[in-house]
Amino acid sequence: MAKTDWKAEAKTLKKKLSKLKDRLEDGAEAVVAAVTKAAKPVSPLAPAGGFPDLPVIAGVEFSAVEAGVRYQHRKDVMLIRLAAGTAMAGVFTRSSTRAACVLDCQAKLALKVPEGAGAAIIVNSGNSNAFTGAAGIASVAAVTGEVASVLNLPASRVFSSSTGVIGEPLPHDRITAKIGELAESLHEDAIAMAAQAMMTTDTFPKGASATIAGDGGPIHIAGIAKGSGMIAPDMATMLVYIFTDAKISPVLLQKMLSRQVDDTFNAITVDSDTSTSDALLLCATGKTAAAEINGRSKVAKTFESALRGVMLDLAQQVVRDGEGATKFVEVRVTGAVSPEDAHRVAMSIANSPLVKTAIAGEDPNWGRIVAAVGKSGAQADRDLLSIRFGDILVAEKGWRNPDYAEDDGAAYMKQPELVIGVDLGLGTGAKTVWTCDLTHRYIDINADYRS
Repeated sequence: MAKTDWKAEAKTLKKKLSKLKDRLEDGAEAVVAAVTKAAKPVSPLAPAGGFPDLPVIAGVEFSAVEAGVRYQHRKDVMLIRLAAGTAMAGVFTRSSTRAACVLDCQAKLALKVPEGAGAAIIVNSGNSNAFTGAAGIASVAAVTGEVASVLNLPASRVFSSSTGVIGEPLPHDRITAKIGELAESLHEDAIAMAAQAMMTTDTFPKGASATIAGDGGPIHIAGIAKGSGMIAPDMATMLVYIFTDAKISPVLLQKMLSRQVDDTFNAITVDSDTSTSDALLLCATGKTAAAEINGRSKVAKTFESALRGVMLDLAQQVVRDGEGATKFVEVRVTGAVSPEDAHRVAMSIANSPLVKTAIAGEDPNWGRIVAAVGKSGAQADRDLLSIRFGDILVAEKGWRNPDYAEDDGAAYMKQPELVIGVDLGLGTGAKTVWTCDLTHRYIDINADYRS
């Protein structure tokens, strides 16, 4: 071959190599972009240290598997087995478009418990089985029925929850195909894996616990929760499961749960939207050596206080994981004519997009708080109202505090945890709620939720 032919060949090959390199670089960039899009940065408000060490609750076992309900290469179905004699209580969303699994749970909790019966809870993420009509009811029956058969339980004692996209039929066959595997892998110390399996847009699994001295031995409480968006009463896009080894009647357990839910899970909001699928189940196995708790004992008061602590911890973790959140905000309202009015004002502030975006921008725009109070529907008097950022008195007596400096407010807003205080000056009604800021990340998450 002539010398000039070799040069031409080399030139052609060089061009091909250059194009191949460009294609490889483009492919690598696409992979990086896809991974970056799929990655969930953990909320900056997540508790330090990650998922806590929770006490083993005698009589409770957990397992989780990959079923491919919606997500690939991650555990998305979890099973909980509860010992015979377990007492159960629950609270649920009040949405008029409640999912089939919520309606099923409510109906089963109202039934008489078969003597000595155990129980189970099965949960899937990725599909809420909500607004799915008769197909949704059939899916619940298929899943709970298979669990009942495999674990040899009455069908009335198998409870289910689903969380994820609304309006799509649940591919329940993917779940029922995994029930045997779930049953075989049940273990008492797998609660952390169960907490991860029910996550959707969550960036971290949520857990909390408490231990008290009972009459004759310790009593343990451990709970897990999921929730990140659509967080507003009643209740939120939350699934919450709390377990205790206490000996306690279902009636007393339900009373305690109902008393504490308003100041915990019904006192948080991320975006003012209420879900179709919220469920909180509280399960007491009775496996402690301590004596049974009755409603008038000192132990009962201590237990209920500890239960409230676990519930509040989990509720606040949900807010800390609010979609796109960078600020954790406590809103304290005092001086209202009633607790109900205080709640109206607190939620009006906590749900205000203008307040929440100002917080995201670290802008001490207290005028937006004034507007939120005014639109709440609660009784208020401009000339009696006072507003604080933490310990900083911003406004009072219908006017800006003459000693307030905007630089102080701006510096305060840079903190990751904030307290907004409002006193209405009208009475003794008070309420505290928790919320987060509203960032562009919230839009990104929800604009892409089904893609």
